[in-house]
Amino acid sequence: MRMRGVMSYSEYSTQSKRVQAAVLHSIGLSSATIRPRTRPLSEAVVRIGAIEFLAVGLSAYIASVAYHYLGSNSSPPAYQYVPAAIFIALMVLLFSVSFRHFEGIQTQPRHKFLWSGIGAVGLSFSLFLSTLFLFKISEDYSRGSFIFQVLSVGIAVVCTRAVVYSWLQSAIAVGLVAARRVILIGDDSLCSHFAHRLKATGILSVGSFQFPSGKELMQHENGINTGPSAGAILDLCRDRHPDDVIILANQENFSTIPCLTRKLSELPINVHIVPRDSMDLFATSRIAEFGNVITFQVSSTPLSPFDLYVKRAFDVVAAMAGLVLFSPLFLCAAVAIKLDSPGPVFFRQTRHGYNKRAIGVLKFRTMTTLENGSDFKQVRKNDNRVTAVGRILRSSNIDELPQLVNVLMGQMSLVGPRPHATAHNDMFEGRILPFARRHNVKPGITGWAQVNGARGETDTLEKMQQRVEYDLYYIDNWSFLFDIKILVMTLFSKRSYVNAY
Repeated sequence: MRMRGVMSYSEYSTQSKRVQAAVLHSIGLSSATIRPRTRPLSEAVVRIGAIEFLAVGLSAYIASVAYHYLGSNSSPPAYQYVPAAIFIALMVLLFSVSFRHFEGIQTQPRHKFLWSGIGAVGLSFSLFLSTLFLFKISEDYSRGSFIFQVLSVGIAVVCTRAVVYSWLQSAIAVGLVAARRVILIGDDSLCSHFAHRLKATGILSVGSFQFPSGKELMQHENGINTGPSAGAILDLCRDRHPDDVIILANQENFSTIPCLTRKLSELPINVHIVPRDSMDLFATSRIAEFGNVITFQVSSTPLSPFDLYVKRAFDVVAAMAGLVLFSPLFLCAAVAIKLDSPGPVFFRQTRHGYNKRAIGVLKFRTMTTLENGSDFKQVRKNDNRVTAVGRILRSSNIDELPQLVNVLMGQMSLVGPRPHATAHNDMFEGRILPFARRHNVKPGITGWAQVNGARGETDTLEKMQQRVEYDLYYIDNWSFLFDIKILVMTLFSKRSYVNAY
């Protein structure tokens, strides 16, 4: 068994000091003038909780003041709305602490941290409304103020958490806040790769070990002295004070894991096991209850029934509004297409939709040919099949607007992986193994790949691989706010119009 350091703490501190010195120099200061000290994460968490408490309390009271001034040009009674604002802020804080939102801030992605805040706000106002009802004071409390408070507190929590999350990552990077520390056990190359992945989220690897042999573990467990290497893992952990130990195990190591975990249980730390041969497979896995059996769920439906309901409701409302809003544009496009070239205004092409079901995707006709099925040939730059009006429609993405009808029919969503022609799917499905997972959600009029410029002709495997990676990232990280972000980027981001020909 051999111990090695993936990145020593002294090296990490030195690197942090260099970054701090550069930042201070850029604003005309030096490290001799200001000497920031590294604070423990717990202290930063307390400050984050206090900041959110103040943000919630102030936003709740300001919302009530704003509503009363807008409605009656008068100020609300302070004896009623100040205690209410404090109560709401206290409830949000208690729910956040109870569900360990702040405690896990360093080990969860940003969107989950934000959504957990929305959940805390919902629970807090539900309890607040119940309190008003039970104590029979709901009649004296303005309903308009209540609605204003729900909206303003929700926005305040999301904005506050987004800011403090970014601040915490930056503070950890420059050494103002102590990083979460881990020790890795596994092969050299795997530990190095894993340490790099953890570093991207502000988690510091302070050392690593080769996986000990089963014989050595058994001898040490039975009290047999096996030389200076026996118990070295425990000594290293006690010396470097890690928060977690991560065991990167392969199939040969699984038989010795129980003995190793018993050994590590002597330390007051968290112990994790990551199957080496299935690291990417288990990246999104979780422990689940299936009846009276506990399972290791490595795959699941991307969206819960509630998520599907929210997404579908938004799709229907937005698609109906879009058809009404863009009806003059539809008329102008139809007239231009008929005047430009002979043929129908609309073109329906067979593509793969949800669960790989064939759907007819509706588009404005932009070409002189109506290719479909096995006759499909992808459009290239300066393709002579594209009409003059078609080039304008394609470059502005107007040709995709008729797919709002597909959205209303339930075949598509506003946001999702773009549906490919069936012939195109057949071409790449066997060459990119997770390709079919794109069909686990409804296809969209726009998507994460499109707003990042991954669109247009996919004449190489690398181009399609990049598009698939964007699509799978969207599926694995879906949220309603993510959909809104993509829609906004579709309208205003220049990258959304890259390769639109």
